[in-house]
Amino acid sequence: MISKACKYGIRAAIFVASRADEGIKLNVKEIAKEIEAPEAFTAKILQILNKHRIITSLKGPYGGFYIEHHQLEEPVINIVNAIDGLSLFRECGLGLKNCSSKHPCPMHDKYAEVRNRLLQTFQQTTISQLAQDLNSGSSYINNI
Repeated sequence: MISKACKYGIRAAIFVASRADEGIKLNVKEIAKEIEAPEAFTAKILQILNKHRIITSLKGPYGGFYIEHHQLEEPVINIVNAIDGLSLFRECGLGLKNCSSKHPCPMHDKYAEVRNRLLQTFQQTTISQLAQDLNSGSSYINNI
């Protein structure tokens, strides 16, 4: 449902947020390694997140990516919107252009229910909540 880039973006934001209390700036290499993504791809994703003010970057020898206190409260839906857009929450599960409640595909109602629950979850979940789960050890963002 969401792209690989979006999944990496969510993982990257969670990782950067998990290090917010340490006051350090992370470089692309560190983030890419932690989220198990190619460096160049990670750099592009981080640029998108920075452009949309979901995370912050600072250039220079003491630079890197970090998250400010107010950014921790950003809902995950903002990451999805920045990378994939919100059209995926309106699209047909079978890819039909004319699918609607008046002209439904065989999966219309079932898919719409799941899609709407996912949208609601992304809207109600903050980056901070996910980072806290990561820091507590109750969740993880890599296979290491």
